[in-house]
Amino acid sequence: MKQFTNISTLIFDLGGVIINLDLPQCIQNFRLLGLQNFEEHLSLFGQKSFFLQFEIGQINVQQFRDEIRKLASKPLSDEQIDAAWCSFLCNIPDYKLEMLLELKKKFKILLLSNTNKLHIEVSTANELARVGKTFFDFFDKCYYSYELGIAKPNPKIFETVLSDAGLNAEECLFLDDGEKNIIQAAKMGIQTYLVKENEDLSFLLNAETWK
Repeated sequence: MKQFTNISTLIFDLGGVIINLDLPQCIQNFRLLGLQNFEEHLSLFGQKSFFLQFEIGQINVQQFRDEIRKLASKPLSDEQIDAAWCSFLCNIPDYKLEMLLELKKKFKILLLSNTNKLHIEVSTANELARVGKTFFDFFDKCYYSYELGIAKPNPKIFETVLSDAGLNAEECLFLDDGEKNIIQAAKMGIQTYLVKENEDLSFLLNAETWK
């Protein structure tokens, strides 16, 4: 296990770190809606074309839906598109929610995610509502690419978080499942941890030893 020192702040990615992802199910749901080559437009570690525009706030939800409709072979309702798109994000393990609450007693806890309005306001909000919580029960502040207009691994998004939260890079631990994001954060002096698929993050509960 990597050793970390003088940590004051934990910065978490969302998809693949906090909430589980199911890209195959998302692709299958869009196939059922008549988008046979959907996987060519979306990959797990990098969005393309209008997907990237959606994630950095260059297009809104309705414009995103209209772009999806251009790829479909039949008319689609907003509800059909939203349901298929939001199936990309699935559940948050209960132990991770409990872990975040414990960590928040000892550290500043931030969220930094390449994401979009539907995944935040529908997928994740619904999953947290299951336990009667919101993001702000678990994080001191949330930073979303679609609100900031920048996506990881652009160094500006890390600079924005550090500046806004008044942080020293070397006192932060950034956890992400994207290697490019981890590499960029490390270049800026941030301590990093590359999260593996379905990794148990319970080791973070021993984080008091990093101070």
